[in-house]
Amino acid sequence: MAEIHHFEHGWLTPTFSYALSVLGSLLGLVCAVRLRSAPSAGWRTWWLALAAVAIGGTGIWTMHFVAMLGFSVVGLPIRYDVPVTALSAFLAIGAVAIGLSIAAVGTRVNGVRIVIGGIFAGLGVAAMHFTGMWAMDLDGTINYETNRVAAAVIIAVVAATVALWLAMTVQRPLAILVSALVMGIAVNGMHFMGMSAMSVREGTAGGSLSGATASTLLIPIGLTVIFGILGLVYALMAAPTEEDRAAAAYLAARLERNDDDDLYEPAPQQGPNGRRMPTGGASWTFRDRAGQ
Repeated sequence: MAEIHHFEHGWLTPTFSYALSVLGSLLGLVCAVRLRSAPSAGWRTWWLALAAVAIGGTGIWTMHFVAMLGFSVVGLPIRYDVPVTALSAFLAIGAVAIGLSIAAVGTRVNGVRIVIGGIFAGLGVAAMHFTGMWAMDLDGTINYETNRVAAAVIIAVVAATVALWLAMTVQRPLAILVSALVMGIAVNGMHFMGMSAMSVREGTAGGSLSGATASTLLIPIGLTVIFGILGLVYALMAAPTEEDRAAAAYLAARLERNDDDDLYEPAPQQGPNGRRMPTGGASWTFRDRAGQ
């Protein structure tokens, strides 16, 4: 068996991958808060898509790719099939979108829907992981230990179910932050459990490898992640909150009733003797009328 390293660059790659999973989970949970308070079906679809991209794209798939930068097999170069790698990204985003769409049906939190959505999302995340591993091309044969693969799938399903429950319930900023930290641990735990199930038997040297190296994919993926995160942050900052919509509706109702007394200060009026006239009938005293 070939010697495998999961932390070739020390703690740099797992630390960075955990930070990305927390950031993606954080943005996704904030989008989920907006999803629950969306005023229309169009807005619900919009926030569901953004939450799926944040959690599935940044929090799960990008974390997986960054962690793979620290993976190596001693003496064997590794290449990645670009279309299959892209497919794994769509699997992660699609799985989270399906899970969220199931869990978010209705106006009340439903445990059965969350569990069903978690099963779909978890199986999709596991499929993403092993599709990403399938994209690898090296001069050897990859084998997996069945028990650890099963453990990784179970962790994925449990983590996805917990993530959906958090997405449907948390709302306070501190709770969202703590939830994102927990989700980051679960996502990384699933990844490294799946990686620990892998073993490589060296093949015959001299075979040609096709695909791109991890360092080659790093620049386009990194730029995509940066612009994606900036886009998510802009969407969250630019979209009106529930409080903004309530304030706008209140102001519109006031204007519709022509209730200008509370919005504008009436201009002072001058009396015949040059003295200031009062603007309200109740404050117009006898002394005012007499000009004294």
